[in-house]
Amino acid sequence: MNRFFRFFMMVVLMGGLLSCSQESNANKIKYKLSLSEQEVKDINRLLGKNDLITKSFNSLKEATDFALSIDIDVPPPGESGSYEHERHKQNYLDMKSAGTMFRLTKDEKYAQFIKDMLDQYAEMYPELGPHPLAHNQKPGRLFHQMLNETVWLLHTAQAYDAVYTWLTPEDRQNYEKNIFNIMVQWFTVDHPQEFDRIHNHGMWAAASVGMIGYVVENQEWVDMALYGTQKDGNGGFLAQISQLFSPDGYYMEGAYYARYALQPFLFFAEAIEKNQPELKIYEFKDQLIRKAFYSALQMTYPNGTFIPINDASRSMDINAPGVVYGTSLMYDRYGPDDNLLGIADIQNKVYLNGSGAKLAKDYQQKEVKRPTWESIEFRDGQDGKQGGFGLLRTGEGDDQTVLAMKYGVHGLDHGHFDKLHFMFWDQKREVIPDYGYCRWINIEPKFGGRYLPENATWAKQTIAHNTVVVDQVSQNRGIRKEADDVHGKRFFFHAENPDIQVMSARADDHYPGVTMQRTLFLVRDDALDYPFVVDIYRLKSESEHTYDYPIHYRGQIMATSFEYKSNNNLLKPLGNAFGYQHIWNEAEAEPETTGWVTWLDRHRFYTWIFSGAPNMKFYFARTAANDPNFNLMVEPLFISRQTGKNHVFASVIEPHGYFNEASEESKNAYSTIRAVKVIGHNDIGTVVHILGDNNLEWFVTVYNGDNPDPTIEHSVRFRGETFSWTGNYSLKKIK
Repeated sequence: MNRFFRFFMMVVLMGGLLSCSQESNANKIKYKLSLSEQEVKDINRLLGKNDLITKSFNSLKEATDFALSIDIDVPPPGESGSYEHERHKQNYLDMKSAGTMFRLTKDEKYAQFIKDMLDQYAEMYPELGPHPLAHNQKPGRLFHQMLNETVWLLHTAQAYDAVYTWLTPEDRQNYEKNIFNIMVQWFTVDHPQEFDRIHNHGMWAAASVGMIGYVVENQEWVDMALYGTQKDGNGGFLAQISQLFSPDGYYMEGAYYARYALQPFLFFAEAIEKNQPELKIYEFKDQLIRKAFYSALQMTYPNGTFIPINDASRSMDINAPGVVYGTSLMYDRYGPDDNLLGIADIQNKVYLNGSGAKLAKDYQQKEVKRPTWESIEFRDGQDGKQGGFGLLRTGEGDDQTVLAMKYGVHGLDHGHFDKLHFMFWDQKREVIPDYGYCRWINIEPKFGGRYLPENATWAKQTIAHNTVVVDQVSQNRGIRKEADDVHGKRFFFHAENPDIQVMSARADDHYPGVTMQRTLFLVRDDALDYPFVVDIYRLKSESEHTYDYPIHYRGQIMATSFEYKSNNNLLKPLGNAFGYQHIWNEAEAEPETTGWVTWLDRHRFYTWIFSGAPNMKFYFARTAANDPNFNLMVEPLFISRQTGKNHVFASVIEPHGYFNEASEESKNAYSTIRAVKVIGHNDIGTVVHILGDNNLEWFVTVYNGDNPDPTIEHSVRFRGETFSWTGNYSLKKIK
């Protein structure tokens, strides 16, 4: 018995020592991208006790377990939007999720899933050549464009890191020889121009190569990822950050692509911090990573949808994966923020890492409110001197009214010819919208889910936006290279007074010999039910031109103040180029003085009251002319046309009234504001008179000089009357 007891105790002791040794070894493993042992412990402690963490974990586990329940399929390459394309996308997402579940649960079925998937890719990938359906894009081998291949690598690198020590050396040699080495060579040697390109494609390429480089401890790959293929700083991740984002963090391609670029941007930043903390990436360029993330959040409407400038979806929002990850990461790396808790409330989940655990704990302990962003102006260009983007906001939470104007750079090949374009959000929707891109993304029957030809012939053209078109020709003649060389100009931005907020910008290099200045006001007044917009758009030229001022809207026309002739017997396009070929001329009018048109959008009426001028023409129009494949969305617009040298389009957009079809209730279907008149304009200022019912009157003045200053006094004289004001603008109500 004594010998047996001694033997039993020796076995127990050895088992304990072995267990301690395994735990010690596990703690010594430094995961390059994946969850650390401490993060695993922090998350597991919260499971079942914290709603956000538990919900996020259960959701990911359910999706991953479903992926494990079906047969692995690694098909040959297919068309964009096809089953094959989507399968490869789902495969990298499933591998990444399985990696996270393996780290959290230690269940080897998740690691085996990743291994089985990589086995099939390692067998197929060396046999692939350039994708046969690239259609003038830089091809991948699995996907029609190299971009998708870099996305595959970024996600797969994270999965690979999670199982790296679980795999045998033979497994790792197989995957690195037959997948990762070939893929990195494809990116950096076969297509270095795409890798070094300052673009969201280049961001993905750099991040993916850098992350797999950390996993396999290939510093050569990491250095190329950081500094470009030549390692001279002209390409790579740091150049991407420096040149794609302004000093305010504004992303030159727009919020839709900022959202997309945030994934590689933030994942690689975190990888750099873990593996090369000496680079202090989170402090780089005055915390540009923080600014970039917050600017993307603020480039949203109150419901979390990104403002769809340039090539953009109208429905993409802050539930995008990169934003969910960034919400947790920013909360941890830059300190707690109640607005981020509000964002997490909309997202209803957190990212499963240490940062997500920290946010989830605070979310459960604090009172959380939906985020309310303030009015803000973002500078554009890497030096902050290439125009900008202005956002005026009033109200709180979901009920904010938002007025936005774009006056920055073109936005590379995703840019639209739309300087001084504005958008208006009210009643929890875009009232004056942006068309966004012309694309049915990943719907294979629609040109493989890629950009449609009408993206160039309509969506990018100036007439597709809410800004003036000169001589029915798009800005910079619709030539991207010309547009890339110029930009809008910030003039002034004042949002200190919550009742009268104003922004003004110029675009003087987009039409030869024509200078343009637009000034937009967002005004609250007790005499009106809702905030209203005042728009003063001044054009100046030495030569005669035709100026078209379009307003894109949603809803049904209710009434007008003028007669018009309907072209109901024969519809013709308004032109044959620059987007006009896609506009049906449905009706025409010639208002001689100020006029207005009212439409109903959901539960509210909107009236556009505009200034009149001699020989003015007015068009009721609708998109989808010359669209044989029904690619365009059918949407209405108004166009006010004026011919001359110098001209001011002055107008007001007034939301008013209420309509409920279910209860058959209608109130205040007529606007309060009834007329807008231009008193005069010159190189010092513009004066506009606004009149309404019940003796309402406003005089609006705008400074037109070259040196805006809120303290300088100005004076102009028109029609025998002198108008004086101090600063860049004045809006005076006459009682």
